[in-house]
Amino acid sequence: MKKTGFLYDERYLLHDTGPYHPETPDRLIAVHMGLDKTGLLSRLIPLKAVYPDMKWIEAVHDTEYIQKFETICCSGISAFECEDNQICCQTFGIAKLAVGGILDVARRIMEGELDNAFCAVRPPGHHAEVDKAMGFCYFNNVAIAARYLQQQWGLKRIGIVDFDVHHGNGTQHIFEQDPTVFYYSIHEHPSFAFPGTGRAFEKGAGEGVGYTRNYPVLPGQGDKEYLDVFQNDFLPLFTEFAPEFVIISTGFDAHVDDDMSDMCVTTQGFSDIMNIIVNVANTHSGGRMMSVLEGGYSLRRLPELVANHVEILLNS
Repeated sequence: MKKTGFLYDERYLLHDTGPYHPETPDRLIAVHMGLDKTGLLSRLIPLKAVYPDMKWIEAVHDTEYIQKFETICCSGISAFECEDNQICCQTFGIAKLAVGGILDVARRIMEGELDNAFCAVRPPGHHAEVDKAMGFCYFNNVAIAARYLQQQWGLKRIGIVDFDVHHGNGTQHIFEQDPTVFYYSIHEHPSFAFPGTGRAFEKGAGEGVGYTRNYPVLPGQGDKEYLDVFQNDFLPLFTEFAPEFVIISTGFDAHVDDDMSDMCVTTQGFSDIMNIIVNVANTHSGGRMMSVLEGGYSLRRLPELVANHVEILLNS
């Protein structure tokens, strides 16, 4: 059994998005209760969040943007830049804790204290661009983790795989000119017209051409189509890239029972995808991988989805 960390902190629940917002604290409560009910919680190494050195957030996001975000949160305004991005006075601090917890997990994996981890954090991050909040996201958690692994630990090849049903425009935006980070995304397109990016022809820019791979799939696709993409497209590309560390932007909103998409992936389908990713990490990264929660809004399905996901990490 692997040494699998579980990052969860009740302070993440303090990010208040209001009564009707889909990105609710109940998501993390459902995840925690599901792991407890299945007995998996006792097999995981529990981790609490810590505040990060701000230099790591500044390695990805513009200083003016960070300051603006903090100021708006402190002002009592209930949204940041658009109505999707609901905030409260504690959101800035909680967003920092999401980053800090993830960076602490990355450190523990690099030092050998953990083999891998699942990070149940909020707010999510993959839509956040260098100077722009989008899609419930303020700091790009996985992008900051990748920069940390490069600059603090000297890793040369970071692989990010994003299977959230919505394209991670922010992550692509941050790394599109960087050949040391391979960003792979499978997502619904069109997907409620959000975010409207992630076409197949978007392959990076400058030195980063070929290190962004988007695989848009039409609404209504399910396990067969997703498995085919991961076996025949993702697997050979990541095998060639040979990442030294794998970061997963884990979104469960392509599930057939999730109202935030029109996709038909089942719980078993997500497990099949994860098994392929784990095999890549075991082969090329010495098993070093970190799964970071993005989307997934079915409170009924999240407990079983995360339980299966975590069990695969434990048994990898």
